Amino acid sequence: MSYHIDPEFVELLKFFPFSDFSDPVSSRAQGAEMMASLNVDIDESGVIIENRSIPGGSEAPEIPVRIYRPKSLSSTTAGLVYIHGGGFAMGDLDSEHGGVVSLCVDLGIVIVSVDYRLAPEHPYPAALDDCYSALCWTAKNAEDLSIDKGRIGVCGGSAGGGLSAGLALLTRDKKGPTLCFQCLGIPELDDRLQTVSMQTFTDTPLWNQPSAANSWKYYLGDAYQAGSDNVPCYAAPARATDLGGLPPAYVTTMEFDPLRDEGIDYAFRLLQAGVNVELHSYPGTFHGSGLVNANAAVSVRERKDMRAALSRGLKL
Repeated sequence: MSYHIDPEFVELLKFFPFSDFSDPVSSRAQGAEMMASLNVDIDESGVIIENRSIPGGSEAPEIPVRIYRPKSLSSTTAGLVYIHGGGFAMGDLDSEHGGVVSLCVDLGIVIVSVDYRLAPEHPYPAALDDCYSALCWTAKNAEDLSIDKGRIGVCGGSAGGGLSAGLALLTRDKKGPTLCFQCLGIPELDDRLQTVSMQTFTDTPLWNQPSAANSWKYYLGDAYQAGSDNVPCYAAPARATDLGGLPPAYVTTMEFDPLRDEGIDYAFRLLQAGVNVELHSYPGTFHGSGLVNANAAVSVRERKDMRAALSRGLKL
């Protein structure tokens, strides 16, 4: 199909070949190579970075996390549990390192980035369990981390956005640590793949309907079949029937992203459930367009909008 993509992205897209995510091992290698090039020459001078392993859930392995603290920090501040993207099957602590450093410096907050287990080797609920364990650990150790326990949020993009939404549902229902905010960037929320955008965008850059279908197949594993009636709402938050009592949310979507409509629908349903929501949909963009050209005007605006929303949501 022909898409009216913002001209600031068009020329660079020739360096990003089409992928249907049919080989997660190959996709991991390609993703790591791309992110490594974006993480070159990161200015870490204003941040104290610590890699740690924290306890996992019952019978689960330890979870690697990376803690980011502003060097200028002199008192407690808000905390953010950060969940990377990657279609539930790729990504690690390094894949979004540059962006997390920037968030830490710009907002002056403490960030705990989670290296959750990946599908298909570790299907649902492994990744979500790891994220919940990381949230519980962050809340339990808030004082040592210089975090205000009443101002802990969750943030992630793509699959990380879906995991963030699932985490908000899970901690509400388990009466776990209270989240004050959920930042859901281009979230992957619905395994049913029936929205107009999902059915239409079969060949869009970086992410498309075939890659989404493969992503859910990996994440749900043998226990669940995508689109069947038994998929839990914690795996696919769009299935949740009760969205009341969830933390305020910031949701972003991209015009030519198969995930667009599920993000918009989820934001509307949060609003209808009485949750405070801010929704931004960016024209001329596609899934991960900010990675293709971070200096495009719409990419710059997207980052500024997200930081402003996080500042409000974390009461900075």
